[in-house]
Amino acid sequence: MAKQENNEVTEEVQEKPSNSRKKLFILIGVGLLALLLSAGGVAYFLLSGDDQEEVAQAPAEPVKQMALYQALEPPFVVNYSDNGRQRYMQVSVVLMGRSAEGMAKLNQHLPLIRNQLVLLFGSEEFAALLSPEGKEALRERAGLAVKALLEKEVGDPVIESVLFTNMVLQ
Repeated sequence: MAKQENNEVTEEVQEKPSNSRKKLFILIGVGLLALLLSAGGVAYFLLSGDDQEEVAQAPAEPVKQMALYQALEPPFVVNYSDNGRQRYMQVSVVLMGRSAEGMAKLNQHLPLIRNQLVLLFGSEEFAALLSPEGKEALRERAGLAVKALLEKEVGDPVIESVLFTNMVLQ
């Protein structure tokens, strides 16, 4: 009977190492797999970094700068004669540009700009300004006039557009 118990104990001891070995091989396999995946990830990161540097060195599209605004204060007031009746237009004008240096140069020429715009606004027909198309056409002409003036004075159009922030026709 003692031999049977010894045999049973020996069989149990022999079964445990085989289970332990299986677990050990599985853990080693998982560890190696994790190591290979880590090495692959590091290699991919290092090799793909070169491509990103090449893309960064390639000339990129110019980034559009933030818009800068210069209000022309006080608002413009222009009078019109419409069939013997006195009419008025009041318009608030804002100049939009993207260059801080250009907008600083623009400040030196504000009296010239105001003069050019007063002459332009005064030469318009009052009836044409009543329609949205007439107002838009006036805004575009004002932008072209200011750009031409700045091109002549500064050597650069400086502004991108002229905006009417308020317009009253009476």
